[in-house]
Amino acid sequence: MLYDTDAISYLRREYNICGVLIGTLPSHPQQNVFLGTPLELMPEEARRLVEIGAAYIVDDVAAHKTGFMGLGEAERKAFLRAMEKQGVEAQRANQKKSDEIKKEAMRKNAEKIEQARRAKQEKQQQATATTQDQDGESSLFAPPRPSSPTPSQAPSSVALEDRFYITPSISHPPLPTPPASPPAAVGLPKVPRSYPLFAYLHSKGFFMSPGLRFGCQYCYHGYEKVYLSLQMIKSRNFLAAERL
Repeated sequence: MLYDTDAISYLRREYNICGVLIGTLPSHPQQNVFLGTPLELMPEEARRLVEIGAAYIVDDVAAHKTGFMGLGEAERKAFLRAMEKQGVEAQRANQKKSDEIKKEAMRKNAEKIEQARRAKQEKQQQATATTQDQDGESSLFAPPRPSSPTPSQAPSSVALEDRFYITPSISHPPLPTPPASPPAAVGLPKVPRSYPLFAYLHSKGFFMSPGLRFGCQYCYHGYEKVYLSLQMIKSRNFLAAERL
């Protein structure tokens, strides 16, 4: 599966690899029509990328364990600082957007706010005048009020800047890409018998997706985010290996 939108767009643009979006979108959480990241690759797509040299197979668990255990103290601290900086920048951008929305709302309702402020001010002035009259009448017989103690000032402390806590969706950084040492040879991904058909159509520049929902093996679609197919593809019996 692919979680990085840059990698998804790169594979589609350079290698005609579409995959299947299986995640939710914030604006369409019901998953009725539109889908989002992550992107799941078909076994045929993974096999094709390995054969044309655009990808390689690694043991994910072993690679991550070796890579993260091999990080030095300086590299680990640098990565944490980068994540903290990214969180601060994301929080600032979110706060800026929120402030702009508030300013726009205040601008639209400026007249109503001004009227409410004036009405509130008039009420406060009337209440103050009434209180002063009452205090003037009772102050002749009231005992003197004790002076209020001076509030003590608490020592000032430097407030930490708010930030979002970022969960990395990719392994680079901190892991190097490509790996520092060539990955050990791993067998090619297993594919169905219809793979020769997929490889042939892919070599001709077709953009294909699974066609099970349309009753076929592959489909040539027009818009990858929705359930839409322009052409359906179904293979016949194979006479021999690598032959239709």
